[in-house]
Amino acid sequence: MAGNLLEPFSASEQQIPLIEVAAMFQKDPQVLIAHPESGIKSFGDLAKVGTIFMGKDLFASGFQWMKQAYPGFKDEQIKPYTFNPAPFLAGKNSAQQGYITSEPFEIERQGGFKPQLFLLADAGFSTPSSMIEAKADYVAKNKDVVKRFVEASIIGWYNYLYGDNKVANDLIKKDNPEMTDEQIAFTIAKIKEYGLVDSGAAAEGGIGCFTDAQVTDFYDKMAKAGVVKAGLDISKMYTTEFVCKKVGMELKK
Repeated sequence: MAGNLLEPFSASEQQIPLIEVAAMFQKDPQVLIAHPESGIKSFGDLAKVGTIFMGKDLFASGFQWMKQAYPGFKDEQIKPYTFNPAPFLAGKNSAQQGYITSEPFEIERQGGFKPQLFLLADAGFSTPSSMIEAKADYVAKNKDVVKRFVEASIIGWYNYLYGDNKVANDLIKKDNPEMTDEQIAFTIAKIKEYGLVDSGAAAEGGIGCFTDAQVTDFYDKMAKAGVVKAGLDISKMYTTEFVCKKVGMELKK
């Protein structure tokens, strides 16, 4: 799994022969979270908060894009995010990063309020995410295996979102005893509410679908923001051969 397209862009620059074969999420689930009383009404308004708690990875990528796309954001706003919401909860004039499926649940539980959520994807951070990737030579020599793996993953997602997911949830809780039924229900609700998996290209081509236009759009944005090297040949770092075939769409209720 690759988190989003930034990893294959980097691999392309370093001439590492990886290839993306599916995008299980249409949207990257990264979100910026603000206090309801902060007066923040739009993504660009987040430039007005005094502090944004953010990790190094997002600072090196998403924040560089934010500064280019939404003038007003400044490096001085950033303080390290330690995966602990306490500093955010204590600072009313602050925001913090998170996954829209995770941190907001904990903030509601600990803080007793519903935070404001601003999904980077809906603000223009247009990478698909949860990519399935493999070495290029493996894909070339094992297309039937790749096809079956991708299609099984797609069918699994349709069953999980729209069918009986009890067995899957029991396995999740077994592997991660800290995961609760409430957290799982919150996660599934946010996946559906924000169209993380089943929207965009997936609405027509089925879960896992991604397009040339999506890849090019995000690459151009990241190159313009100085996140990735301009002028890369990105055509060999992905293939849409195994997706956008409407596999499993009949399972959606």
